[in-house]
Amino acid sequence: MLAALIPTWVLYALVIQWKKSRIEKIGDPALVMLLISDYSAKKFSLKFILFNIAFVLAAIALANPRTPQGNTNVKRNGIDVIIALDVSKSMLAEDVRPNRLDRAKQFITKLIDKLSDDRIGIVVFAGRAYLQMPLTYDHAAAKMYLSSATTDVVPTQGTIIGDALKMSYAAFNSKEKKYKSIILISDGEDHDETAENITAALAEEGVMVNTVGIGSTEGAPIRDAATGDIKRNAEGHPVITRLNEMALKNIAAKGNGIYQLFTNAEEVSTAMDVQLKSMGQRSITETSMINYQNFFPWFLAAALLMLLTDFFMPEKKSETVAVKATTQKPDDAKLKAGVAILLLICCGMFVPATVFAQNANSLIKKGNEEYSKNQYEAAAGSYRKAVEKNKTNETAQYNLGNALYKAGKTDEALDSYDAAIASSKFPVDKGGAWYNKGVAWQNNKKLPECIEAYKNALKLNPADEDARLNLQKALQHQKKEQQPKEKKDQQKKDNQKQQQQNDQQPKPQPSKMTKREAEEKLKALLQQEKKLQDRLRKVDAAAPDKPEKDW
Repeated sequence: MLAALIPTWVLYALVIQWKKSRIEKIGDPALVMLLISDYSAKKFSLKFILFNIAFVLAAIALANPRTPQGNTNVKRNGIDVIIALDVSKSMLAEDVRPNRLDRAKQFITKLIDKLSDDRIGIVVFAGRAYLQMPLTYDHAAAKMYLSSATTDVVPTQGTIIGDALKMSYAAFNSKEKKYKSIILISDGEDHDETAENITAALAEEGVMVNTVGIGSTEGAPIRDAATGDIKRNAEGHPVITRLNEMALKNIAAKGNGIYQLFTNAEEVSTAMDVQLKSMGQRSITETSMINYQNFFPWFLAAALLMLLTDFFMPEKKSETVAVKATTQKPDDAKLKAGVAILLLICCGMFVPATVFAQNANSLIKKGNEEYSKNQYEAAAGSYRKAVEKNKTNETAQYNLGNALYKAGKTDEALDSYDAAIASSKFPVDKGGAWYNKGVAWQNNKKLPECIEAYKNALKLNPADEDARLNLQKALQHQKKEQQPKEKKDQQKKDNQKQQQQNDQQPKPQPSKMTKREAEEKLKALLQQEKKLQDRLRKVDAAAPDKPEKDW
């Protein structure tokens, strides 16, 4: 930024050179100097220097120099909580809509909001367990890591609860014997038998193990997220995954904790919060450097002082006694104008912006009152006036879109939502605008557009359950519309294939084989069939009773 001073110095040198050349062209140098005897070259240079000093001070103020005032101690009362989340493919079962994994993540998000003073860590597990996030007070980071937990983060499939418990314990401070808890969230379809023994050992180390079961005892098939097909076992039958409540209850009992069947995210998170608070809490003092002393106001004030001095300093020399008879000095007139300009600058910096914001806010308030009375056309008019005053007012744009949609002007509403998205600074606000666009598209039977809008809303706000459910409904509706067309196309292909086979089928020729030859041929074929069946029975006897699970 200071590099901008270079052009000003170049311009100053050019002005000095221009003045000298003009003096030489006017005429006799002595006469010219007499005519400009009241001009002060020193004051002209001083004004230029003051302007440069003001520019440098303003640049320093913009850089916001500051120094830390000292360390601030923040006291917290809490415990350490490791959340062990099952991300095996069985968590994609849809007996809990939209699926078990999404509902589990919704529960964890609400639980994190309740554990404001506790340290939180995340372990994900399937066939193996991994520490997704170590213990931290940064709950925003915890939600970010949670949103990336999918069935793809663990390459080895299966459900090994024992490994998840071991990894969770390793994340704790081994020196402490209490104030530690593990929350295991799974469908309980454990593929090993060590979980209960490990839980008992953890309880002796002062770790409380609580469990949350998610799913249904009736079970549901597993749908592949990539292909949409139902998962099948080696025999070709659909795999049905069921909630194993008994296993999760036994783990909770061994770990001195409680078992909760997932019914509602808010209800289960509240019950789990009460259970964790019953453990007692330890006092922790954190040292954080959060307060600073800012110096930019001083530099800004000094820059303003330099500019005022430069503005009021004349380029003429001081007046002599001979000019006292004048009724008003030129410098006095300049002072009055300068004060007026300064007042206008100050007023322009603060008053118009405040009045402008108040006018826009009053219009939005008026529009809200009209909207609540179902006067959508009038509300749209008030919001539109607020937008005209400030086109970047995201609240006005957002509310205008809602009013226009209610008034039946869907196309205009979509334009307003686009403007709100462009003006929004926060992902949650943008996600809300995308959600409303999806609703508008869906009610207009434009499924591809509404599906894309709901996806954008979920990318910006993964916790938006309404967007998730609406997206599920839109996808199901789209699939129903596509099925008749796909079935008709497949039937047409099958008919064409059958016709082609009939055309290519050779005509039968009269048999040249005698009856005896035919009987011998049939006898040989039966003998070969018997040998093949004997060989298959031997292979079946050598095969294991249970195929390896990968869900």
